[in-house]
Amino acid sequence: MSTKKNNLTTSWGAPVSDNQNSMTAGHRGPTLIQDVHLLEKLAHFNRERVPERVVHAKGAGAHGYFEVTNDLSKYTKANFLSNVGKRTPMFIRFSTVAGELGSADTVRDPRGFAVKFYTEDGNYDLVGNNTPVFFIRDAIKFPDFIHTQKRDPKTHLKNPTAVFDFWSLSPESLHQVTILMSDRGIPATFRHMHGFGSHTFKWVNEQGEGAWVKYHFKTEQGVKNLDVNLAAKLAGENPDYHTEDLFNAIENGDFPAWKLYVQIMPVEDADTYRFDPFDVTKVWSQKDYPLIEAGRMVLDKNPENYFAEVEQATFSPGSFVPGIEASPDKMLQGRLFAYSDAHRYRVGANHNLLPVNRPKAEVNNYQRDGQMRPDSNGGGSVYYEPNSFGGPTESPENKPAAYAVSGSADSVAYDHDDYYTQPGDLYRLLSEDERTRLVENMVGAMKPVAVEEIKLRQIQHIYKADPEYGTRVAEGLGLSIPQEVLR
Repeated sequence: MSTKKNNLTTSWGAPVSDNQNSMTAGHRGPTLIQDVHLLEKLAHFNRERVPERVVHAKGAGAHGYFEVTNDLSKYTKANFLSNVGKRTPMFIRFSTVAGELGSADTVRDPRGFAVKFYTEDGNYDLVGNNTPVFFIRDAIKFPDFIHTQKRDPKTHLKNPTAVFDFWSLSPESLHQVTILMSDRGIPATFRHMHGFGSHTFKWVNEQGEGAWVKYHFKTEQGVKNLDVNLAAKLAGENPDYHTEDLFNAIENGDFPAWKLYVQIMPVEDADTYRFDPFDVTKVWSQKDYPLIEAGRMVLDKNPENYFAEVEQATFSPGSFVPGIEASPDKMLQGRLFAYSDAHRYRVGANHNLLPVNRPKAEVNNYQRDGQMRPDSNGGGSVYYEPNSFGGPTESPENKPAAYAVSGSADSVAYDHDDYYTQPGDLYRLLSEDERTRLVENMVGAMKPVAVEEIKLRQIQHIYKADPEYGTRVAEGLGLSIPQEVLR
């Protein structure tokens, strides 16, 4: 491998001092817009593919409703969560992450789980996956990570060497990689998998009191996964297997459903919890913060037109409603910008005016013009603010709750570098049969890696999570555990 030093630069040639940590206001503050390197990376990345989604290109969607089953108003003033029995219309899009629009449904890949709630206070988008964690924890690394999942620019083939090179140099990924290589890496259908908000969010009640929250959608159909050989067979014979299954189930009146649960963490616990609660590569123990039931989601209507309702559906983690706010999760902070920016590029500046994205709530603002404006464009109404002509005005009572930040504007990493406890705990929770399949899948994924150094580096991480786990992977690859790990 080359040892020549090549300085990383911006597109205008300036050297990049930190490509691993975005700049924040204080150690745990929000990401700063002055981090122009981060903005350039995210904005350029959103424009690298035309016109399909950069990620989550292949997917299926359905309409349904969310019904409140437990009063959680002591935690949040979000109206759609306020009263038991209240129903809110919603739309969901399931997807695979890395493949193109024509890729197979049954590949080993995380599944997107994006829910749009059409609330009376505007749309609320919860844009998660079927896993509670992610591969990285800072948005500045996202373009590089997804590059490894896409096709090699020279061969136009998938590149396992790039995949494991990145993962082995980003040990925070091991938790998600272990989940991906487990049975849950290939769900039987979209209906037979859980969904997660993944990130930590903030709930605020009517009194202005905050709490940190994580979302868990538990499938009522039960978790089922595909055998790797059957998944490969289906990929060739019916690459749209999951799309077909979801459509047929709803068409036949077998409406899939999920129970929504949340974990609630008091605001002050964030400073003392044994893992950083804003690190999306970590979970919160349910022993520490038990699941609390919130409601039930039911899918009961198929789209009438795939392009209009599924392909043009746009979701953003930044689409909040009063009572739900962002946390200092650095991966979430980057997504707040990147997703809406991607939609403005892919669908257009007026994507929220399309029927599938249009809020049920009345929309009043001063945005005008742009490509494909499908409404009256504000007519002859006042088009600026402040004004003397009765135009819409701000509502200070809906101001997000403040939280304190301190420290220097700097590119800083998360405090906690424990990459191994949670993936090790996960491995030890599996049955022997599940461990065997996990090891076989990991070995199978690593065998094509062209550089032995990369394999050994990844084995070191696995061994640190659990010695048995690492030893079995090493033996499957015909390699030995590096001596520096054994000391």
